[in-house]
Amino acid sequence: MNNWTEVTIWTSTAGIDAVTGMLMDLGIDGFVIEDSQDFEDFLHDTEIYWDYVDEKLSQEKKDAETNVKIYVEDSPAGAEMLAQVNAGLAELRARDTEKAFGRCVTELASIRQEDWENNWKQYFKPFRVGETFLIKPSWEQCEPEEGRRILEIDPSSSFGTGTHNTTQLCICELERLVKSGDRLLDMGCGSGILSVAAHMLGAEDVTAVDIDPNAVRIAAENAEKNGFALHTGVGDVIGDAELSARIGGDYDIIVANIVADVIMGMQDILKSKLKREGTLIVSGIIAPRADEVQASLLDAGFVLDRRDQSGDWVAMTLHQA
Repeated sequence: MNNWTEVTIWTSTAGIDAVTGMLMDLGIDGFVIEDSQDFEDFLHDTEIYWDYVDEKLSQEKKDAETNVKIYVEDSPAGAEMLAQVNAGLAELRARDTEKAFGRCVTELASIRQEDWENNWKQYFKPFRVGETFLIKPSWEQCEPEEGRRILEIDPSSSFGTGTHNTTQLCICELERLVKSGDRLLDMGCGSGILSVAAHMLGAEDVTAVDIDPNAVRIAAENAEKNGFALHTGVGDVIGDAELSARIGGDYDIIVANIVADVIMGMQDILKSKLKREGTLIVSGIIAPRADEVQASLLDAGFVLDRRDQSGDWVAMTLHQA
């Protein structure tokens, strides 16, 4: 039986909706909110009863930082969840230009993050994905299997071990679509697993972009483990014109395994960077929001080719109208 670890997300009263919305987009609907403003409001509304409020407790609550708590397993699935949460928080920090959402960082209870990130590795063993891949963590040994390519990955603190439904949906689509010599853009690359898979399937020119510098570094290291070099970009493509220009366009395939709101927010940029006859693969979409994302992409001028679901997660493949 796996252990559970409490994860505290430090934010602000103004950031609660943004943080909890991001968590729900990731399929996390169990969380505890501790809002310092609630206690301030309580003291204000019950001023005549202050004699009954412990002074030390009152001061502690006034000084407390608003936070949202979730719980994750010591397992590959838990590691994927924490990595997705950290990636989502990085998106919030980058777009919170007025710094209204607080720190937007995580803290693990009773254990160092470095130790936790190593504990779950005991559960992460080689496994098959799609028709052709055998995903192998870098610290494990395995024998080659006929008809399967060994993809070695070390996700570290980034999303993308290959165990998550959204990642597997994307890999299966890449198997179906990638042709030798294709140019591919991996938006929100995380560990780089989709970039690596695309290269192994024949993509010649692969660019990986993420808002988190740590993710881009890890993606580049994973590409090197698998024998090739990535083009990389760090930052928010929506707000960084220089980064957008450096990434360029005319891509045969763009894959964006992110979350619903970010996909919709960058749909025009994705369209502008795709070849006229190119293909867009989007995933990371929790099922209740799939129709909303699909409608938004169709309104932006995409045509739906395919929609797949695995568990509570949806992926879509589209082309330009």
